[in-house]
Formats: sequence, structure tokens, C-alpha cells
Amino acid sequence: MRKGTIKKIVGVLLAVFFFAFNYSSYVQNIVKFPAELQIFEGDIQTLDFRLPLQVKIRSNDRNVLKFNGNSLKDQHVYRMSEPLSIESVKQGDVNLDFMLFGIIPIKQLKISVTSQKSLIPGGNSIGVSLYTNGALIVGTSEVTDDQGITHFPAIDAGLMPGDIIEKVNGVTVKDANHLSQLVNKVKGIAVDLECKRDNRIFVTQIHPVKDATDSKYRLGIWVRDSTAGVGTLTFINPRTQHLGALGHAITDVDTGSLLSVKNGEITESCIIDVKIGKKGLPGELVGNFSGNRKVLGTIVKNTTYGIYGKATRKITNPIYKDPLPIAYQYNIKPGKASILTTIDDEGIQEYDIQILKVNQQTAPGSKGLVIEITDPRLLEKTGGIVQGMSGSPIIQNGKLVGAVTHVFVNDPKKGYGIFIEWMLEEANKIIE
Repeated sequence: MRKGTIKKIVGVLLAVFFFAFNYSSYVQNIVKFPAELQIFEGDIQTLDFRLPLQVKIRSNDRNVLKFNGNSLKDQHVYRMSEPLSIESVKQGDVNLDFMLFGIIPIKQLKISVTSQKSLIPGGNSIGVSLYTNGALIVGTSEVTDDQGITHFPAIDAGLMPGDIIEKVNGVTVKDANHLSQLVNKVKGIAVDLECKRDNRIFVTQIHPVKDATDSKYRLGIWVRDSTAGVGTLTFINPRTQHLGALGHAITDVDTGSLLSVKNGEITESCIIDVKIGKKGLPGELVGNFSGNRKVLGTIVKNTTYGIYGKATRKITNPIYKDPLPIAYQYNIKPGKASILTTIDDEGIQEYDIQILKVNQQTAPGSKGLVIEITDPRLLEKTGGIVQGMSGSPIIQNGKLVGAVTHVFVNDPKKGYGIFIEWMLEEANKIIE
């Protein structure tokens, strides 16, 4: 066989090997691993890739971490054919470079050691009242003038359900009634609307039409400026009094749009009825938070990952009176856990669950955990996860790890949860 042919065969075999190796589950585990890993002082983390890798460790401070019991001054290169134990000693950053066969770089990892974070877990049933910025369009309609002519001013102006009208002729819209006042003030003259759609601001001109039924000028839209419902408190930060709840966004029931917050409040809520969840039919907690219910706090943010604000009075948890340390996602394991929630007038109760799966995430998401309700008490009363339980804190091994977010429609015993680290990250964005 000629030398050139041999080289080609060897080249093809090497290419096939590297392709297969690169797409193996082992390598993919490394690729999918986040670029940054946060751990607390005193924690121990194990990296177990079982691959022909070398990891080179770089840090300006050799005393931040220990690897397999060694400090960086003793050793800074390790083979990953065996598990690598990482012990955090003090706060700081360390960089890891993973090299295939010690020569091919395939991954960089930054490990940040931070102080332990602790939160007071919730589980309280809360009433949520939210008032939006501007007026949310939930539908469009026709307007018939006094000549019997039908007009579609909103459609002609390019408006759609889900758009938020924020300004009329440069004047900020306070609510739906204020929008009507501004439109009727100009008596049929075209007005400029500043609107928001998918976080993008646009300006359009619209011609109000005088309605034949009541002689008021209308834009041919249905709008909403507030919403209310029942949910569950997830946590309170004992240091800042910032709070988080729900674990998912409050959206408009008609458009599905995320509601932009002008202001809002959370209040005490009393559960008056439970609609048991069944396959294909999610259940619901029916709460009452009207009347003289105490205001517990404000709402300043409505995000994809829950609602956030600040407590205005002391909120306590009778089961966990002291703050609990949180756990980052890489310390959460499938297995036994519990949730805190309120389903009747007995207040907060702790119920057994199983964490079925931990979906490692490199960016925030509301479906990091797959959970199953196993407590017979909760299954008897609710059938599993029901509407109104969103935000119920999830606890494992004495640490706050996440919150309930969604139910599986076809299996109400199961649902999703969000990692507490994502909710805490959102809460920390609140500007006083």
C-alpha cells in the first residue's frame, strides 16, 4: 500500500474518531456545562467527567480553592480521568482550562466563590393586584358614526391586541379612563400614540371616531389597565426585605402578553375553596383577598421568572422561622424534597415531593426542575399541583432550592420548578 494512501486512511480514521468523540455524551456533558459556576464558602463540589482531559487552573489568589485537597501553590494541573474534588476556602475567582489529551482546548470554566446566601422561605397564600403602565389593548372593534358608517380606527392605525398605549400626543397615559379623557379632549382630531410592542416602542397616528350610541370619541379598542389573582410567596430577603413570588410572569388572560408594571401590591389571602386537579383539567385554589386584608408588600417588577417587590410589614413562616441557605442548581439532586404551600385555613404546611429531574441551565428558565407530589395529604385535597400554588418554595436537605411554576396538564401530580438562583438574581435587580 502506498504511503499517500496510508496517510489518507489514517487521516479519515482520526477525523471519524474526533467527530465521534466530540459528539459523545461525555464530551457533550462538558460542552453543556456552564461557563461560570458559583459555589459558597466552605462548600465542596465534584467534577466527574471521566475523560482523557487535563485541567489547568489559573488564579491570582492561590488560596481561593483546594483541588483534591491541594492548594494551587502545590499543584495546578490535574487529570480528569478521575473525579476532581473542589473545596472552596474563601471568596474569589478561579479559572479552569480543560484540554483534551492535554493539548486541545475544549472548555473554559470560571468558578466564583461567594458568601452563603440565606432567605426566609414563603409558602403564604397571597393576593396579587397589578396595575400596568399605560393601557393594554386586549381587542379591537368597529365604531359606527352618526351617519351609519362603520370605521376601524385601531386596525387602520396598525394597532394589535397586546400593544400597550403609553402616551397620547406626548402625554403619559395613567389608566384606561385617562386614555378616554385624552382622546375625547381633542374631539375627533387625529392623535399620535406612543405604543410598546414586544419591548419595542413605536408611534402611530389614529383618527378617533364619534360613536353614534353615546357621542363619545372612540379608537375601536378594548383596553385593560389592571389584573388580580391568587399565588404563593416564595421568599423574603431578611437583609433587604426584597421578596419574590410565583416563579413565572403575570400575563394578560386575553392576549398572553406580559403585563408591564406601574405599581402593585400583595396582600394576605384566605383560601375559600379548592378545585381538585384532574388529567386534562388543571385544578385551582380559590382565594379571597378583598376587604380588610393586610397589605404585605409592593410589586415593582413582573418578569418571566416571577413578581418582585418589597415587604412593607414583617412576614413570618411558622415552620422555618430562621432564614434557610439557598442551593445552586449543581447542588440539587433527584430525590426527596418538600414544598411549602397554603391550601386551606390551616396556613402554611410542608408536603413531601420527589425531584424527578434537574435540567442544568446556563441561562434563566422556569422549567429547571421536574417534580412530583408524593404526599397523600396534598394529593387528597388538591390532586397535585393546582393554579395558585405557583411560587411554593421547594426545599431539599435543609436548603431553599426553587419554586413550583407549572403543572403537567395530563398529570397534575407532576410539574416544573424554577431554580431559586434565577429568582434571587431577578430580585437583586430591583433599584431602590
